[in-house]
Amino acid sequence: MKRIFVRIEHCTGCHTCELACAVEHSVSKELVAASMEADRPKKRLFVESIPTQPVPIVCRHCDDAPCLNACISGALWRDDRGAVRGKEDKCIGCWTCIMVCPYGVIGRQERGGKGLAAKCDLCDDRESPACVDSCPTRALVFSEADDFASTRRRQVGVALAPSRER
Repeated sequence: MKRIFVRIEHCTGCHTCELACAVEHSVSKELVAASMEADRPKKRLFVESIPTQPVPIVCRHCDDAPCLNACISGALWRDDRGAVRGKEDKCIGCWTCIMVCPYGVIGRQERGGKGLAAKCDLCDDRESPACVDSCPTRALVFSEADDFASTRRRQVGVALAPSRER
């Protein structure tokens, strides 16, 4: 399953990914119109600013997902790609999923006066998530775990190898 991976050293803290995520999850899917919607769209990833480096925090769609196991209404489920998804019509707003998420990436979304859990769905109607496509520094990568790890190993190897002059 493809997941969103973070290359922290590339993140500048511009928050473009957060904005793209919120717009993608709006009714209109347009920036200006989304900002005027009655139920303001919510981002599903968060760029946290720590003293030395901004850090994008994204849903890991955990294999043993605490949110999925804790959902008492059956609103959270795993799709055929392995992503943990939510069914708005089943969510009762108990926030158990929010309490157990080890990454703190499940939020509260208002829809029609009802509070619903909002979490990353990997933008299932797109080839690549909006946050990944919008990142100007390519700090977010949508990839299979093995492919991402292989690329990282190559990058580290190049950085650590002594340069040879010919």
